[in-house]
Amino acid sequence: MYFATYKYKGIEEVGVVLKDKNTIIPMREIFKSLDKKTPATMLEFIDLADDELIDDIKNALGKNTYEEIEKEKVKICAPIPYPRRNLICLGKNYLDHAKETIGLPGGSDEIPKFPIYFSKIADPAIGDGDIIKKHSEITDKIDYEVELAVIIGRDGINIKREEAEEYIFGYTIVNDISARNIQRKHGQWFKGKSLDTFCPMGPYIAHKSIIGFPVELDIMCKVNGEVRQSSNTKHFIFDIPYIISDLSKGMKLKAGDIIITGTPAGVGLGFKPFKFLKPGDVIECYIEKIGTLTNKIEE
Repeated sequence: MYFATYKYKGIEEVGVVLKDKNTIIPMREIFKSLDKKTPATMLEFIDLADDELIDDIKNALGKNTYEEIEKEKVKICAPIPYPRRNLICLGKNYLDHAKETIGLPGGSDEIPKFPIYFSKIADPAIGDGDIIKKHSEITDKIDYEVELAVIIGRDGINIKREEAEEYIFGYTIVNDISARNIQRKHGQWFKGKSLDTFCPMGPYIAHKSIIGFPVELDIMCKVNGEVRQSSNTKHFIFDIPYIISDLSKGMKLKAGDIIITGTPAGVGLGFKPFKFLKPGDVIECYIEKIGTLTNKIEE
């Protein structure tokens, strides 16, 4: 199943996106038929969504006829517009990307031996079709990074690698937009990746039941139709079970936490000369079995 946050007739709701991805069933209709209180947000839904509830929703969809809203009539928002905590990010988690940054100003000349963690503010995350602000007063070096995002489904600490999937709710796409000059200026990544609108997310959350494990998905980014990044998540340096287990050592992961797992080679910083984003550029981030997240740089 796919889940979306969307606005319809001025009201923000959560819904189930049908397999063809052309219509949405409001969660309120499904929960009404289940005689349960409707969650107001995606985070509230994730808090409730254990295996039993997911099965109940699947069964209800098979037995009932619900109101279907055409996707063209709604505004798709980021699945989790206001995360409870900062996104947890991984740097240099594809070998080819780690190699393309070797020798660049401010970069490390080593392949990571341990995960590189940092965080990113999304307040709010923006959705499919939204505009990324250019912030021209402070940067002209905006870059793109397509990343698979893992959505944690329940609280856990000291999680074993073999139990990692049990703690996952689903997956979505994040474009980890970055101001490279600000990263270099401050000697770390937080500020340059946390400017307003620098966290496009979506378009949907794919529930873990439709994604195989281990997660091996094609991942791609295009700028104005030109393929810049193309890889597969099987090329992670540190895979998802490792990441969840390692992060949770002594630190509780909470339902609704978002972990973005790194980007493959082909970012603008990796080209000679650099290929940073310009006003009006259109960025399409695609991940197999999830969809395409499209955004445009402010003109």
